[in-house]
Amino acid sequence: TADVKGNFPKSHPVIAPPERMTLNKYLAHAGVAARREAALLIKKGLVKVNGVVIVEPGCRVAPTDTVIYNGKKLSPAREYVYILLNKPKDYITTTDDPQGRKTVLDIVAQATSERIYPVGRLDRNTAGVLLLTNDGELAQQLTHPKNQIKKIYQATLNKPLDKKDFDQLLKGVVLEDGPASADVLAYADLKDKTQVGIEIHSGRNRIVRRMFEHLGYDVKNLDRVVFAGLTKKNVPRGKWRFLSEKEVRDLKHFGKGK
Repeated sequence: TADVKGNFPKSHPVIAPPERMTLNKYLAHAGVAARREAALLIKKGLVKVNGVVIVEPGCRVAPTDTVIYNGKKLSPAREYVYILLNKPKDYITTTDDPQGRKTVLDIVAQATSERIYPVGRLDRNTAGVLLLTNDGELAQQLTHPKNQIKKIYQATLNKPLDKKDFDQLLKGVVLEDGPASADVLAYADLKDKTQVGIEIHSGRNRIVRRMFEHLGYDVKNLDRVVFAGLTKKNVPRGKWRFLSEKEVRDLKHFGKGK
């Protein structure tokens, strides 16, 4: 069921790393020492797991296990949060706006106490799928050009897209910051050629709008419907949900360029 704010579906944030890890790695994640030094501390019998002294650094523990070092309970790996937002128009994709305009973080302010940030950008007048997280490694993977993360947009143009320009977008146009092309292009409705679906992997600023503008079209509405395999299914405009563990695993797969 939806919560009081109407966010649906919603689950608990994903604890990362969700998989079990070696005890010396756990100590390293908890800030005790580097793995090699942590292994020596474990061998000295200074670490307990769930009340039992463990002297084998390779013993695997879960983030939910109780780990005591030198009489002090260690905090498990920090909580990584992954949120999918169906961004509405008129919100800025930034963590803070000096001009006091509404930001996407205003929408997810009650989701977590962790400091999260948007992965990539959607300009103020663009709506759709936006990922927010505090997982810096994943964010970097998903925005690095070499990984060619797929994005699909639904564009509404001010006039029908003619065949010549359709073909040119697939072939490529040269913008002020270099060439750009659509990976896939399709009319959403053959009876209304102002409605166009465009797949692209570039993450350059306002790239879709600039490609159409270069050919003399004005983009009246732009909606990102897919980002790295994530869609806005079951997430109404202006609402959000946490990702599932499977979705996080899939994102990390995407982030490795596979």
